[in-house]
Amino acid sequence: MHMTGADGAALRAALRDLRTELDVPAEFPAPVLAEAERAARAPRLPAVDATDLPLFTIDPPASRDLDQAMHLAKRAGGNGYRVHYAIADVAAFVTPGGALDAEAHRRVTTLYFPDGKVPLHPSVLSEDAASLLPGQTCPALLWRFDLDPAGRVETTGVRRALVRSRAKLDYDGVQRAIDSGTAEEPLALLQDVGRLRETLEQERGGVSLNVPEQEIVARGGSYTLAYRAPLPADGWNAQISLMTGMAAAELMLAAGAGILRTLPSAPDGAVGRLRRSAAALRIDWPHHVPYAELVRTLDPHLPAHAAFLQECTALLRGAGYTAFTGGRAPDPLLHAAVAAPYAHCTAPLRRLVDRYAGELCVAAVAGAEPPQWALAALETLPERMADGNRLANTAERECVDLVEAALLKDLVGETFEATVIDVKEHEPLVGTVHLEEPAVVGKVESPSARLPLGDRIRVRLTEADPGRAKVLFAPA
Repeated sequence: MHMTGADGAALRAALRDLRTELDVPAEFPAPVLAEAERAARAPRLPAVDATDLPLFTIDPPASRDLDQAMHLAKRAGGNGYRVHYAIADVAAFVTPGGALDAEAHRRVTTLYFPDGKVPLHPSVLSEDAASLLPGQTCPALLWRFDLDPAGRVETTGVRRALVRSRAKLDYDGVQRAIDSGTAEEPLALLQDVGRLRETLEQERGGVSLNVPEQEIVARGGSYTLAYRAPLPADGWNAQISLMTGMAAAELMLAAGAGILRTLPSAPDGAVGRLRRSAAALRIDWPHHVPYAELVRTLDPHLPAHAAFLQECTALLRGAGYTAFTGGRAPDPLLHAAVAAPYAHCTAPLRRLVDRYAGELCVAAVAGAEPPQWALAALETLPERMADGNRLANTAERECVDLVEAALLKDLVGETFEATVIDVKEHEPLVGTVHLEEPAVVGKVESPSARLPLGDRIRVRLTEADPGRAKVLFAPA
């Protein structure tokens, strides 16, 4: 299903209106661009040269804002693994208190729209000088982890270094290379280390949800929707980032100053509701099996399992940031899904807080006092990040809603095959359906009969208004 060229133009106009409505930052001010140009030409370079390390990146094919590059190797004597993980050193380009720094604090995070993104930093930095593009020498925070044969971290280090990535890989290509046995050892080891880290995650009670995602796909000047279930390679790559975030949290806690990404444990009522959802979806969940263990048995390609995974996201609400200084123990401390203290530190090109966490970790490993500019920002960072994340989440959902409505606006009255993936607990006549084609997730309202959670039903489109950015269905 595709929109006509005229519809595509109307949708682009609606997306521009959405930016205005959400007060999304527009172009970078001239002083910010000028400072970024100067920084790109003359960053603060580290003394350590690690350009001999054959790093590689894994990102979507079109991405140019590459935050992370990695290299994996076996340790001598088969005694575990060594993982190098380079993170773009944004602090080498951004001067605290300057125009570029102030603009990053205003923007907080990169925002993604179907017709382009609104970056945290000017593209001369985020997609060029500061990005870990292949063949480019640039400053980075270079983490080094020595792991035992079970994948547990034995030693951690991080320092500033010059690095040069050798290859830009994408998730589909990585999965094919590993599955076919053609991946070279540094890439093939991602599967080994990733699986070991997933086992450790399970042992500590952590959980990663492989929820199928709606993606907006650009085609011929217009847009359509598709579903994407995460590949195993997505999970293995995420485990390297999670390991780094956990190590960063430990370093900052030991040093007595930092900022954590936290998530409270789900209340008993939420778990009870999830058990009722499992029963409605005919998913066997024995009482002795923990939630995190059950999730690992699910296949996101199966409609009932995908619906249950969507329900599981209710347990992950309430995430925030907790800053601490002066050696005081932070409260809250843990991230319930990670099941450990955790910090965001691996995406500084796209997320403001990561630059601060990285700086504090470098100081902690060096046994140095953290820079005052980093400490001074900690008090206000949690609220600033909360505001930025709210805007990012709203923009993402509203964009999908707009594309859904534009795709369906001429099909009001038509019927579709769908799966009921959510039913409001106190309003059993109101829920959410997951269409197979097109890839739409929308609200459904039943006039009288309770909606059957997990069942495939036919639904009739009753409303699709791009101006209101909403679609509505009713049982057919």
